[in-house]
Amino acid sequence: MTKVIIATGLLLVLGAVFGAILSFAAKVFAVEKDPKEEAILECLPGANCGGCGFPGCAGYAAAVAAGKADVNNCAAGGEGVAAQIAEIMGVAAGDSVKQVAVVHCTGCGIDHTKYNYEGVQDCLAASRLPGGGPLGCDYGCLGFGTCEKVCPFDAIHVVNGVAVVDEEKCKACSKCVDACPRHIIALEPYKTKKHVAIPCSSHAKGPVVTKVCANGCIACGICAKACPKEAITIEDFLAKIDYDKCIGCTICAQKCPRGLITVDGVVPEKKPVAPKPAAPVTPVAEEPKTEEPAKVEEAKAAEETKASKGE
Repeated sequence: MTKVIIATGLLLVLGAVFGAILSFAAKVFAVEKDPKEEAILECLPGANCGGCGFPGCAGYAAAVAAGKADVNNCAAGGEGVAAQIAEIMGVAAGDSVKQVAVVHCTGCGIDHTKYNYEGVQDCLAASRLPGGGPLGCDYGCLGFGTCEKVCPFDAIHVVNGVAVVDEEKCKACSKCVDACPRHIIALEPYKTKKHVAIPCSSHAKGPVVTKVCANGCIACGICAKACPKEAITIEDFLAKIDYDKCIGCTICAQKCPRGLITVDGVVPEKKPVAPKPAAPVTPVAEEPKTEEPAKVEEAKAAEETKASKGE
C-alpha cells in the first residue's frame, strides 16, 4: 500500500513539474499572431475550398494580413466578406466580378457510345480506358460525377448523363475545374445582363461532330458574323466568347443553327422571322407608239413622187 501511495505521489510531482516546464516553454516560444489575421479568419466562411488560391481559410487570412493577397479573393464569401476584410485592413474592397463554373458540354452525345462501360463510376477511371472512355465524342462529359463528388457547396450534379451547375450555389472555388479529366469545366465571368455561354468543347471538324453529337459546335461561324460587338471568334473549330466584349444581346443564340448557345443556362426559343413587306408595284409608263421605219420610208417616197409630177 505504501508503494502505491509513493508511486502515485511521484506521478503527481512529475506531472506538475512537466506541466510547469510546458507552460514556461509555451510562453517563451509563443508565436504572436497578427490581430488582423485573427479578425479576418473570423470573417471567412470556413469552407476551406481553396478558391482563393491559398491552403484553406487560415492560409488566406495570413496572406491578406501580410499584404500578399487581395481582400476580395474569397469566392465563397463574395462581396459581403470582401467588404468586412477591407474594413479590417483599412482599404477599399474594389470591384469583384462574380464567376461561375460552366460545363462546356450539353450531353447530347450520350447516345453515341463506343462500348458499354461497367467499371468504377468515376470520370478519372473511365478516362484511362482505351479511347479515353466510352463516349463517342472525345471532348464530351463522361457523366460519372467526379466533379460532383469534390464540390464542397453541392453546386454541381450529373443530370441525364451530363454535369449541370447550379449557378446560385456555385462559389467558383474551381475544385470541379481541377477534378475534370477532360478539362471541359471552366470559370467564366458572370457579369452580363444575360449570361451567354457556348457549352461545347469539341475541336473536331463539323462532319465529325455531327456524327457523335446532336448539337455540338460545327464552327459554321454564323454566331460570329451575327454578333454586333465582335465578341465571338472561331478558334480551332470551336466558337468562343470574349466576355469583355459580350453585352448579352443573345443574337448569337437566336442565330445558332444547332441550338447550342444558352442564355442563363437555357437555349432560348427562336423568334419568328417577320415576313418582308411586298415591294410596291410602280406602274410603267407606256412608250409612245411609233410607226415602223419601213412604212415611214414608203410614205416619204410617195410624197416625193407626187411632188415631182406636180400633183
